[in-house]
Amino acid sequence: MKVIDKFLESHWLSKPEYMELLQAWEDVETAGRLRDEAVRLRKQYYGNKVFTRGLIEFTNYCKNNCYYCGIRGGNSHVKRYRLTGDEILECCKAGYELGYRTFVLQGGEDAYYTDEKMAEIIYRIKKEYPDCALTLSIGEKSYESYRMFRRAGADRYLLRHETADDELYSSLHPETMRLETRKQCLLHLKELGYQVGAGFMVGAPGQRLDHLAEDLWFLQTLKPQMIGIGPFIPHHDTIYAQEKAGSVELTLFLLSVIRVMFPKILLPATTALGTLDPKGREKGLAAGANVVMPNLSPVKNRKLYELYDNKICTGDEAAECRACLGRRVESVGYQLVEERGDAL
Repeated sequence: MKVIDKFLESHWLSKPEYMELLQAWEDVETAGRLRDEAVRLRKQYYGNKVFTRGLIEFTNYCKNNCYYCGIRGGNSHVKRYRLTGDEILECCKAGYELGYRTFVLQGGEDAYYTDEKMAEIIYRIKKEYPDCALTLSIGEKSYESYRMFRRAGADRYLLRHETADDELYSSLHPETMRLETRKQCLLHLKELGYQVGAGFMVGAPGQRLDHLAEDLWFLQTLKPQMIGIGPFIPHHDTIYAQEKAGSVELTLFLLSVIRVMFPKILLPATTALGTLDPKGREKGLAAGANVVMPNLSPVKNRKLYELYDNKICTGDEAAECRACLGRRVESVGYQLVEERGDAL
C-alpha cells in the first residue's frame, strides 16, 4: 500500500512514513488527493463556516531574543509600544460590533504585564463580553501564571512550538530558551483545561523535511485543538535577513496533511501566507483551513508589531479588514460567521 493510501485511510502514520509522505509534496496527484480529502473533512465537520479571531497585538516589548523575530529584545531599531487595559477594551468593543466573538491577545514576553495586570485585563474582557472566547498568545509562563489566567476567564492559549527538533530549535533561539520548556508549557496548558494551539514555521533556516516529519509526529502526540503553521518570512533586522522565505506550496500541502490528521482541528489560513501570496489565505482555506485572524489593533501600532517584513493589512481599519476578508472568503465558496468557533 502506498503511504498516501494508508494516510487517507487511517489519518495517522509513523514518523518514517510522515517523512515518506512529505517527500511527495511536489507530486501533483498526491497533493490533489490530500487537498480533496482535507476539504471533504473540513466540510463534514464545519460546513462552509470560517471562524474569525480578532487579533489584538498589545505589546511589542519582548525579553526573548529569538534570532528570526523582528521584535526580539536585542533589536534596538524597534519603536516599542504597549496598549493600556482601556485601549485593549476599545479594540474588543470595535471587534464585537463587527461580529467578532473571539479575541486574541498577542504580545511579546513583556514583564510590564505582570500576572495580576493580565488577570485584570482578562477579567474585564470576559465581564464585558461573556459570550466571547478569549485567547492568549503571550509565550512561556509558569504553571501558576497559566492557572491564574485560566481562573480569570481565559479560554484558549496559542504557543507555537516552532520546531519539534532540539537541534534546529537551538539554532533558532538563544541558549536561555529550550524546546523542553516550550513543550512543558504546552502540557501545562492542556492540564489546566485550555483549548491549546501549537504550530511551526515552514521553511525556517536550516529546516529539512525530516524536521517537519518530527513536527507532525509531535502534534500527533500532543493532540492540540488548534494548529497554526505559516511560511518563514525573513526580517531585515535579523541574522536571517538574506534567507529566502518558506514555500507557500509546501505550507498548503502541510495544511491539508494536518486537516486529514485532525479532521476537527481549528486551522488558520495565516497572515504570513497572505503576505507571500496575494491569494495565500484563500489558498489556505481551499487546502483545509477554517480560521482567519484579522487585526483589531490600533492602526497607529500595527506596523510596529513587525515579526517579519512586508506584513499585510497594517494600514487598514478594523472594519476594512473585516469587509475585505469577507469578500476573500466568499470568493472561494466559504462564509465568515459570527461565532466563537470552539473546537469540536
